[in-house]
Amino acid sequence: MNEYSMITPDIKRMAALCMERGHIPAGLYEQYHVLRGLRDINGKGVLAGLTDISTILSSKIVDGKSVPCDGELYYRGFDIHDLVKGFTSEGRMGFEEIAFLLIFGVLPDQDLLVRFRNLLGKYRTLPTNFVRDVIMKAPGKDMMNTLQRGILTLYGYDDMADDTHIDNVLRQCLQLISTIPMLSVYSYQAYNHYIMGKSFFIHAPDPTISTAENILRLLRPDKSYTELEARILDIALVLHMEHGGGNNSTFTNHVVTSSGTDTYSAMAASLGSLKGPKHGGANVKVVRMFDEMKALISDWEDEEEITLYLNRLLNKDAFDRSGLIYGMGHAVYSISDPRAQIFKGYVGRLARAKGHDKEYDFYCLVERLATELIQKKRKIYKGVSANIDFYSGFMYRMLGLPDQLFTPMFATARMVGWSAHRLEELMNCDKIIRPAYQSIASAKKYIPLDGRKDLK
Repeated sequence: MNEYSMITPDIKRMAALCMERGHIPAGLYEQYHVLRGLRDINGKGVLAGLTDISTILSSKIVDGKSVPCDGELYYRGFDIHDLVKGFTSEGRMGFEEIAFLLIFGVLPDQDLLVRFRNLLGKYRTLPTNFVRDVIMKAPGKDMMNTLQRGILTLYGYDDMADDTHIDNVLRQCLQLISTIPMLSVYSYQAYNHYIMGKSFFIHAPDPTISTAENILRLLRPDKSYTELEARILDIALVLHMEHGGGNNSTFTNHVVTSSGTDTYSAMAASLGSLKGPKHGGANVKVVRMFDEMKALISDWEDEEEITLYLNRLLNKDAFDRSGLIYGMGHAVYSISDPRAQIFKGYVGRLARAKGHDKEYDFYCLVERLATELIQKKRKIYKGVSANIDFYSGFMYRMLGLPDQLFTPMFATARMVGWSAHRLEELMNCDKIIRPAYQSIASAKKYIPLDGRKDLK
């Protein structure tokens, strides 16, 4: 470990002091009625704003009581099931069409859709020498940090970077939606070459094809992909595109936007949130958990052997010792996650096409057994089900995407939702978001330096 990264004895002592003085007794949160995570004991979030962009339902009122229901997700009032069925049944890629819906609030007609696709294609470019001077000269091991740096660097190329009028912010958002796939893949290629010592290649995007097709084109040495591969990646992007104003990265965007700052800073802040393993990094945790599971479980059809391993996970005796079965459960959904319901079938199709039937069946069995086990062992206020992260990493692996690009793919999709919410915040709110924190510190008298006790 290099000197910059070393944790010295002094730092260890200071950390111990920090932990000793920084701990807040758990009972005080109840005493002051503080809702940790901004959610009550039943999982209901604190109402922090209004949005017309998406709706999430996980319960319904029956006989005056709230009861769990199959999860529902609506984009601008349209059921996500209907939207996916619509563009797939009519043979279209959906990313651009649904992006238009989320940003402008209406489904485009044929002429508007063509014009919008053409505009995104036109914006699918980076400033002259940006790849050479920014991406290639400073490769990083974490693509999310590299994405943040790239987006913040684009600020310096924008002559109207600080202009927050809606037309300018819309222009910036559409440019970022178009370029984030390039930033993601090019950053990975630089990492793969300069840090991992692999071959280096950079492909130019094709302005005439979809976002999903361009991602596969940019990533693969021969630029080739099948229609099924592109379609399933496209559906994954649509399902990850938006999920209400209260998810961590979108709420971050609202908070930062409310300060009046620029688009690049707001999007970089959201990327920082999404990087966290409790948010966008969950699908990486899922596939790595399965890597260990597949290595330790000899029979992928043996329910008893699988259940024993899942018990070890819950007992903090396997994988990362967190006590979690990654991909199971959601902060909002209980009985089912509608995105996972849609996605599971398409992942199954891809698995059959690529000869991964046995692995797919293993995922399905683990999903069923984990649901039963968690409900039996854990006292939870609501049901538990697989979320979209449970299957998305498996799908990315089958497409040949490296683990380092899993969360950037999430970011590529969610850039649309962040853009819609940034525009909504700018158009409707004029106050900086500043929630209250209850101070529990007692008043103290100043002590001269020579009278303070030794804190070693």
